[in-house]
Amino acid sequence: MSWGTELWDQFDNLEKHTQWGIEVLEKYIKFVKERAEIEINYAKQLRNLSKKYQTKKNSKEEEESKYTSCKAFQNTMNEMNDYAGQHEVISENMTSMIMAELTRFVQELKQERKSHFHEGRKAQQHIETCWKQLESSKRRFERDCKEADRAQQYFERMDADINVTKADVEKARQQAQIRHQMADDSKGDYSSVLQKFNHEQQEHYHTHIPTIFQKLQDLEERRITRLGDSLKTYAEIDRQVIPIIGKCLDGITKAAESINSKQDSQTVVESFKSGFEPPGDIDFEDFTQSMKRTVSDTSLTNNRADVKSDPKTPGKSRGKLWPFIKKNKGATPEDFSNLPPEQRRKKLQQKVDELNKDLQKEIDQRDALTKMKDVYMKNPQMGDPASVAQKLIEIGSNIEKLRVEVQKFEGWLAEVEGRLPARNDNSRRQSALYETQNTAPVNNCAQDRESPDGSYTEDQSQETEVKVTPTEFDDDFDDEEPLSTIGSCKALYPFDGENEGTISVAEGEILNVIEEDKGDGWTRIRRNEEEEGYVPTSYIEVYLDKTAKDS
Repeated sequence: MSWGTELWDQFDNLEKHTQWGIEVLEKYIKFVKERAEIEINYAKQLRNLSKKYQTKKNSKEEEESKYTSCKAFQNTMNEMNDYAGQHEVISENMTSMIMAELTRFVQELKQERKSHFHEGRKAQQHIETCWKQLESSKRRFERDCKEADRAQQYFERMDADINVTKADVEKARQQAQIRHQMADDSKGDYSSVLQKFNHEQQEHYHTHIPTIFQKLQDLEERRITRLGDSLKTYAEIDRQVIPIIGKCLDGITKAAESINSKQDSQTVVESFKSGFEPPGDIDFEDFTQSMKRTVSDTSLTNNRADVKSDPKTPGKSRGKLWPFIKKNKGATPEDFSNLPPEQRRKKLQQKVDELNKDLQKEIDQRDALTKMKDVYMKNPQMGDPASVAQKLIEIGSNIEKLRVEVQKFEGWLAEVEGRLPARNDNSRRQSALYETQNTAPVNNCAQDRESPDGSYTEDQSQETEVKVTPTEFDDDFDDEEPLSTIGSCKALYPFDGENEGTISVAEGEILNVIEEDKGDGWTRIRRNEEEEGYVPTSYIEVYLDKTAKDS
């Protein structure tokens, strides 16, 4: 079935149909564009919704996140954020894989269609010109034939009239011959033009128009096929994100299954348990006696007196009145004595953990500076040992203050936990703690020593200043040839590198390692081809290349 043979005379209808086909494709492009806008707006709204209900830092909600139900809700918000991301993927893919491609395709179709119809109109104009030439030749032939017939009749009348001179008859005969000759010439022209027209018409309707219409048919079929392929792509874009969306929904289901009502109930107990016992019975007081009212030994007043006289006794008398005591809304005491015993214990334990972390950080910094000082003493070209002495004094003072704070809060914690009979035993406890800190890492609340970023270190911190035996650096900075890179490292803490031979680094910075620690606590690193120097090994995390290490 070919348009060229079946629709040879439907030029105008084919022009309208192909234009309609392109408009259908443009309508589909507009539909996809609006769908992509809906997806991106939906994703944006989902992200905003998820962000709105995310737990805010340093807020009451952060405290509530310890409950499994709250954790599940936050995990759901995280999954919804990922879920929104998939709708963004749908929008991006529809824009790039359908809209952009079809827009280019439509432009190509319009140019190609315009070219074909221009060629068709040109062929139509040519055949119309040939037809006009044929009509003109035909009319001229017809006119000449009529003129020749009239001239012949005139000659015959003149020849039959005896009154006409011989000269007039001869003149009429010559005129008739001229007209017959003109008619014969017009007949020849008409025959020639007719043959040419028939040839052109044959070419027009059997060659030129079928070829043009066949190109238009191919164009239309490509448009239809491309629309079908785009519809498949439209469905496939949605289908590709279904597995990931399914994982998001599975994550929400998993979060819901992780909710433990018993555990949350236990968390409530741990959060609000006061440690007091419920109040006992209140004795009857008889006001009918005429004497001055005397309160019994077990009365409410005596209970209050007992509480004030012996605040350290964790007995029933102290616990009786706790629910009725008005909470102090002023400043929180340093020892958290305004809190119930259980809550006070948790706060003290938290404070001890924080102080121990700060203490460990100061100790690590002191050890690094001590190694730096010893290296300067052994290698004066590296720097002046006196330049770090003042810093060491400051750090030592900070360490002593932090240790006093740790011992103070541990003393209060011991009282709450009942580990010491009285507060006047603090001196004994501090002495024992001092010995413990001189023989093992500071780990009152944790078994492992951790640097501020949580990484394990092998340093054994001492109460007194650690003596480190430094070694000479194997290489100086004035090597004739630059050292090759043997690995990389990440800065765990910032280092100023103010002394000669050292290099400053920022926390989290990634640099190249060109020389390992030789046992003196320093590692040589390079930032670029021209900037290199030494940093304390305890300040960085090293990743050596296996090939370089083996060689």
